[in-house]
Amino acid sequence: MRNLFFIFFIALSALSHVSSQSIQTPSEFLGYDIGTQFSRHHQVVDYFKSVAAAVPNQVKLEQYGSTYERRPLYLAYVSSEANIKNLETIRQNNLKNTGLLEGTSSATDIAIVWLSYNVHGNEASCTEAAMLTLYKLLTEKKDLLENTVVIIDPSVNPDGRDRYVNWYNKTASQPYDIDRQASEHSEPWPGGRPNHYLFDLNRDWAWATQIESASRLKVYNTWMPHVHVDFHEQGINEPYYFAPAAEPFHEIISDWQRDFQTQIGKNHAKYFDAEGWLFFTRERFDLFYPSYGDTYPTYMGAIGMTYEQGGHGMAGLGILNDEGHVLTLVERLTHHTVTGLSTVEIASKNAQQLNAEFAKFFDNSDLKYKSYVVKGNADHLNSLKTLLEKHDIVYENASGSKASGYNYTTGRQGSMTIDDKTLVVHTQQPKGKMVKVLFEPNAKLSDSLTYDITAWSIPYAYGLDAIASTTKVSSNTSVEQHTASILQNAYGYVSKWNSLEDAQFLGDLLQHNFKVRFTEKPFSSNGSDFERGSLIITKGDNKHLEDFLGTLNTLVQRHDRSLKPINSGFSQKVPDIGSPDIKLINRQKVAVLSGEGISSLSYGSIWHFFEQQLRYPLTSINTDDFTRTNLSKYNVLILPSGYYGSILNETNMKKLKDWVRSGGKVIAIDGALRSFAGKDGFSLKYKPSENESDDDHLTPYAEREREYTNNLITGAIFKTKVDHTHPMAFGYKDHYFTLKLGSSAYSLLDGGFNVAHLDDTKVYSGFAGKDALSNLNNTLVFGEERMGSGSFIYFVDNTLFRSFWENGKLFLVNAVFFVNNNAYEL
Repeated sequence: MRNLFFIFFIALSALSHVSSQSIQTPSEFLGYDIGTQFSRHHQVVDYFKSVAAAVPNQVKLEQYGSTYERRPLYLAYVSSEANIKNLETIRQNNLKNTGLLEGTSSATDIAIVWLSYNVHGNEASCTEAAMLTLYKLLTEKKDLLENTVVIIDPSVNPDGRDRYVNWYNKTASQPYDIDRQASEHSEPWPGGRPNHYLFDLNRDWAWATQIESASRLKVYNTWMPHVHVDFHEQGINEPYYFAPAAEPFHEIISDWQRDFQTQIGKNHAKYFDAEGWLFFTRERFDLFYPSYGDTYPTYMGAIGMTYEQGGHGMAGLGILNDEGHVLTLVERLTHHTVTGLSTVEIASKNAQQLNAEFAKFFDNSDLKYKSYVVKGNADHLNSLKTLLEKHDIVYENASGSKASGYNYTTGRQGSMTIDDKTLVVHTQQPKGKMVKVLFEPNAKLSDSLTYDITAWSIPYAYGLDAIASTTKVSSNTSVEQHTASILQNAYGYVSKWNSLEDAQFLGDLLQHNFKVRFTEKPFSSNGSDFERGSLIITKGDNKHLEDFLGTLNTLVQRHDRSLKPINSGFSQKVPDIGSPDIKLINRQKVAVLSGEGISSLSYGSIWHFFEQQLRYPLTSINTDDFTRTNLSKYNVLILPSGYYGSILNETNMKKLKDWVRSGGKVIAIDGALRSFAGKDGFSLKYKPSENESDDDHLTPYAEREREYTNNLITGAIFKTKVDHTHPMAFGYKDHYFTLKLGSSAYSLLDGGFNVAHLDDTKVYSGFAGKDALSNLNNTLVFGEERMGSGSFIYFVDNTLFRSFWENGKLFLVNAVFFVNNNAYEL
């Protein structure tokens, strides 16, 4: 009987209002009943185009970007004819309501609801529901559009969706097989969840590292909707989750935002109860980490929500779950359609109050910190400015000489000298609450049981000195102009080394066949002092280049670098340019393992880093091919986090060690370290927790989960001690703030170099359980141990995690180009 409703629900679409006769149902357009097959992205886009062409006075379609694989990203604006005519005025009035646009807002009672589908590609019922929701809004629910603008993003992640759909369509049985052991219920690596670069787009809203996120934010911030829904799927045995969310809630979330989530949830429950559908609320999915599709909109004033339908990539067109129920795609998309329409309904009924409460959210007068003051590396500051501009957050330059308040470096009250290059971000601006969320030293956590990381503070992530001030710091809007100077003829040129931008410059130089040196010791020449890692480009090294100076000037301008000339190889303070301590940088051939056993997220972050950030060649080797891979073709092999039990068997481990002894470098990240810890020939040792209680088995069942948090670190920030004389740490200070994602700990190397380690377990931001903390003292963070002519380089903490921890990225570049630079050049 349950399936009869779903069939009836969809069939009813064809029998709706007479005015809908010009609009084809999804089933009519696609040529199959919706939910009986998975639709490819181009079919979905074509359906939206068809509807927009049929009722152009009610639907406006806009392409807002393209994916890495060139699939178009579309939004559909759906409303009444009057509202579509007045769409730009509605948008501007809403922005005026927030203070983001100057001028007085005309009275408006129009609710703006944004529905985002399929951010995870293999949660594929979402996009199917988007088509049916569009149709029903224009036919059965037209009255709701009189005072509501609905913005529909039918597929946030088309690349991931098509990866899943194309695999399923060529794999599935006909008719589909409900046996969960069937191949159609087991996606191959890497699965359809992530985007092209295997990033989780639902963790990328705040950082906008991916083209889909950056493109979406440009439009999102020109609209600032009152309600945003992110449609998802979960495991096949969970029925349906909708708002209200679970604790912890971030403290800036207003009472109104909490209350209206409950109103929305009760409205959904009315429809689900009528059909006897199961659901749950207030569990699992919290509102804390700012980079989700529910939290980011919430911190921008919206009612941000996640809806989760049971199914996911495992479900296919139909699957038998643990309760003996055959969960079908038709059922899944129907549930999502009902909650989507219910959301629009409750927003329409409360449009006036939504507008009023939305405006109130942007009053930031009661925030504790009035200004966040940051200074440091100019390249890091510029990277931060780029991030702030993506969110339309205003920043200025300091006009004073001192700022006092909470000092991020010391973790206590203090002061900091500032100048006109110091950045000031005030909270007394429309997006002041988002400023607080991104910059605050330590976000208040109401419950340690949380869904994601608990620390992300921008000054730590960008490696900047910072003060959080309870009084407004004086500033102005002066714009600093900088143009790279044209190089004149000289013996050579020196470029600093302390940022990713410097690394990009090096990569470009090497790819243009420049011979580049770096110094392992500080030196002075031509009246200037140069730190470890500084790049040295001499005319004598580059006689093979036809236009040495012209090409160098082109690259200097492209990367906006300031090089200092030196007139002789004889330094004022040694080493001289010909010293063994100033070494030629090899044009490294770098490979990375991918495939089964490897974390797709870890691999994806490396792939994206090399292609989109460092812009340096990277060869991907599938784990299935590792046994027959000729490693002698490469200088560096990166092992992403993963499980290498079947990959690094006895034969392959010997092969790897022999290659390293011959001069190769292995860079092991996070979970990959377990493959070497405690093994013969390695000084790396895993450090088990010493605080596991013998009484754990006496902990009541209901308390076990909470008790276990004592052993967890859920994304917390620690201050590490750094040996910045080691090549892996060139460009860094004697300390580094690391984002620790878990409680795994490794003892200090007794036969290698402990480049960065924890000698203090003070938590600067985020949550760490007491037992996990007690095990961290004097543990490794980054290290190197030699084997023959080569090296194993260890990253206990993943500096590329979600690509937002900007200050950690240079460690990886150093590991590739500087560490144990005696390696052969191919």
